Amino acid sequence: MTRLTSDLARPARPRQTLTYREVGATGTPEALPDGYLHLRHSVVVGSGRAAFEAAGAAVTTWRMHRASGATVRCEAPRAEPGVCLEVSVGVGRARLGAPCSVIWTAYEENRAGFAYGTLSGHPECGEESFVVSLEPGGAVRFTVTAFSRPATWYTRLGGPLIPRLQLAYARRLGRTLRRLVRR
Repeated sequence: MTRLTSDLARPARPRQTLTYREVGATGTPEALPDGYLHLRHSVVVGSGRAAFEAAGAAVTTWRMHRASGATVRCEAPRAEPGVCLEVSVGVGRARLGAPCSVIWTAYEENRAGFAYGTLSGHPECGEESFVVSLEPGGAVRFTVTAFSRPATWYTRLGGPLIPRLQLAYARRLGRTLRRLVRR
């Protein structure tokens, strides 16, 4: 994996309009904004430098999302600030698309990942980050951090079911990433 510095300090300026004001807030997960539901899920997916490299590549090239069953349509082969993408689930008319824009990336020695923010047309309003870190003891940890609130009638109607679905998806991503790292 290429070593670059983190882009946390310079949020991207997407071509479409973001649907929230707290752009980049997942970069400091201990201080997520009020007025949103918060999600934090963390799991060890492997150990050692090779596992970190594999996990970081799977996260930042959309492979993890695709391997989890989601469809990802994007304009770039890997996460970079300003890249627009659509993550969707389902098939045909039952397909639910979620347009996003990459807000920040981290391509560091012991940390790799990105955050995307919701664009107009997304069923939620907020930001979500997917970060892999190589801990001092060698464990490779995958962390999903998000803040969101409903943006459509059907996500408002979903009420307390929506946060449960978001957590289930974060857990699925963790299991998927663990499987990809073991290959």
